[in-house]
Amino acid sequence: MSSVTPRPIAGTAFLALSCVGAFATAPAYAADDKRPPLADAELQRGDEVLVNGQRQTQDANPKMVAPLVNTPRSVIVLPKEVIEQTGSNSLADALRTVPGITFGAAEGGNPIGDRPFIRGFDSQGSIYVDGVRDLAAQTREVFAVDAVQIVRGSDSTLGGRGSAGGTINIISKLPQLETRGSASASYGEADYKRVSADLNLQVSDTAAFRIEGVWHDQDVAGRDAIWSKRWGVAPSFAIGLGTPTRLTASFYHLESSELPDSGIPYLYTIGNHPGTGNVSTQPALGNVTTAGGQTGYVSRKNFYGLVDRDYRDATTNQATIRVEHDFGGITLRNTARYTYSSQEYIFLLPDDSQGNVYGTAATNPTTGAAGARGDVLTGGYVWRRGNTRYGHSESIVDQTDLFGTFATGGIKHSFAAGTEVSWEQTRRGTLVSASGSTVSPRCNASTIARYYCTSLFNPNPNDPWVNYASDTSTVATPIVKIGNTGETQNDAHTRALYAFDSITLLPELILNVGARYDRFRTTTILAGATQVPITRIDNLFNWQAGLVFKPTAETSLYGSYATAATPPNSLLGEGREDNAITAAVLNLLRPQKTKSYELGAKASLFGERLQLGAAVFQTDIANARVLDDNNTAAFIGETRIRGVEFNVSGTILPGWTVFGGFTHLNPKIRDGGSTTLTAAAISQTVGGVTTVIQPARTIGVVSVNTGKQVPQTARNSFTATTNLDVTKRLQIGGTALYMDEQIGGYADNRTATQTAAGIVTVTPATKVLTRSIPDYWRFDARASYKLTDNVDLSVNAQNVTNKTYFSQTFTSHYAAIAAGRTVFGTVNLRF
Repeated sequence: MSSVTPRPIAGTAFLALSCVGAFATAPAYAADDKRPPLADAELQRGDEVLVNGQRQTQDANPKMVAPLVNTPRSVIVLPKEVIEQTGSNSLADALRTVPGITFGAAEGGNPIGDRPFIRGFDSQGSIYVDGVRDLAAQTREVFAVDAVQIVRGSDSTLGGRGSAGGTINIISKLPQLETRGSASASYGEADYKRVSADLNLQVSDTAAFRIEGVWHDQDVAGRDAIWSKRWGVAPSFAIGLGTPTRLTASFYHLESSELPDSGIPYLYTIGNHPGTGNVSTQPALGNVTTAGGQTGYVSRKNFYGLVDRDYRDATTNQATIRVEHDFGGITLRNTARYTYSSQEYIFLLPDDSQGNVYGTAATNPTTGAAGARGDVLTGGYVWRRGNTRYGHSESIVDQTDLFGTFATGGIKHSFAAGTEVSWEQTRRGTLVSASGSTVSPRCNASTIARYYCTSLFNPNPNDPWVNYASDTSTVATPIVKIGNTGETQNDAHTRALYAFDSITLLPELILNVGARYDRFRTTTILAGATQVPITRIDNLFNWQAGLVFKPTAETSLYGSYATAATPPNSLLGEGREDNAITAAVLNLLRPQKTKSYELGAKASLFGERLQLGAAVFQTDIANARVLDDNNTAAFIGETRIRGVEFNVSGTILPGWTVFGGFTHLNPKIRDGGSTTLTAAAISQTVGGVTTVIQPARTIGVVSVNTGKQVPQTARNSFTATTNLDVTKRLQIGGTALYMDEQIGGYADNRTATQTAAGIVTVTPATKVLTRSIPDYWRFDARASYKLTDNVDLSVNAQNVTNKTYFSQTFTSHYAAIAAGRTVFGTVNLRF
């Protein structure tokens, strides 16, 4: 990921950008800086952080107005050392070491890409690179990443729209005033191959050049057919380092191809579950008996997609220029970034919507049209629904910041103020491909012969699939893009002002405040022959405030309040839209508002080598968009998530580091709005003439979601990553993580009927279905041995016990299955 943050002097890569209640500092685990340790007095300097007994100079990031211990928010910094030690090769892989983060899956309108949930809220559109929003749906790499910062709680004051549950900020590797390099090569199970390199060259007393690169190619352990390949490069150049005026230019390119994996379908639907009352379903794995009495075994290896059809290609290009100048204790900085990302895919969705997996009948029909078609109703099949998408995301962002320190009498201020101007555009369409979507029921003799449906127990990814002009045509045709009239375009313009201040009222009392105003203008051009723009403007004001009490210089107690606002079309189609714009509801829409309350305690121990934190919190959405009982958009939805979390990171003893924590959530949908039921029309036939007595009528009933656990959340999650120097040359370490049951979604079987007099009656549900994935433990292990000062060997064993578990769940249809045990060795070279 690209960035342009300058490095004023030599030293290890910095770990922290901070906002008032946003990005904050935390200890790293590197120790290649050879300068002597700081004296105790130096530890109190706001721009210094002690890391493993060595000095580390932080950049004065414009939104960093307080060190971590003085920041009244829950902030986790995931350093590059933990990313490297755990063998993580993607952002999602790295974030699994952070407690309280779950992942949602892609489907249809939700594009493939990183979809983390923070404190129960979808944060797909709240990912930043060096403090600048990175909107495009994509699968992010880590080869150019110095650290990842996770800020939890409502956070629109930092970055603007969205950020209901928090933000994720990726910090890039950038030039430093030193000459050094590193390279690594890995090989292991499932044909795992990865080569990466990082070279930093000091070209003068004030200039440096740096370049990182990666090449990655692997299959997926425990899964049939799945593979992924990618390569990337990230050069950057900085001049004026160590002087009052600095310029940094950087570029980031990542290109990837893969056969995307969509996991295993759920076994039951609400229509075919044999139970009554509160019933549940999980992915159809292991021994399964269908409605027709067929018994078989569903292996974790089963892939229901098609090698001849499914694919995903993605490219990201990002260029950044940052210029800054110091005026004594005040700095003026301007950052400009251009980003263009594209992706195209056909993504298998193993669809369960018509009951194909378990089945809907004990026997198949043998007479009539159903018998002639050879309809399969007894289960044991999976419809190979092909979700398709192509498109791009393009943006230009310019941020200007003024920041520094001053005093008013005996009160000290550390402030930041700035502006943001941005233009964003996305355009997307679908690919024209036949997969049986017009056939009902989905699986019959013809669709099975065309490989639109495949066996639940023995799918063959290499089936010789052919694309036809339609589901019933016999004319083979290439897959093509739908074209301009079938594409949807979204444009957004943002104008923003923001300011932050950390006010030291007394040495023991700090007031931390921030505010931001955004004017967000979005225009949507919907697909269709007549493409009429739909425009909306939202004026958003968000703020945050926190009070910090410091019993000692190294400890703090705090309370904070923060808001977030998610306006309609905030993700521009690059994620799940709760509040999407349509012509019918344009004037009805309102931004969703989120509020967070938090109380916590922090300690920075052993000369800032170890950070501890604890917090209790509540996050509310009070006006979420849902349907009312008239089946129209209403802003009455409520969600409340309460929780407690504990975090630890740093060095416990010399040579022993730890990173992790525990999160407990009580996530509840307090008001899910209404679900509309339709009572069929009533007609009568007299003398061969049929007359409609009563037209079909709709009635709203309380949503099945009301009172339930928020989907894509886990009540309890725990992670612990540790590394121990056994000798001067031998290190051992590992990761343990626990993830509680996660809910995909809910359904019930209420129905509505009416009489000839038009009286509508609702038949209560006989069953309420919960789709979920089970809880799991996962264990990783690592060992490394230093052959020389410049060469070491390491071995990573991920998922040591070869645990079969699911890492993502969607509202319906399917859950993504995780890789099996993956062991790979790495040679690391430093020079």
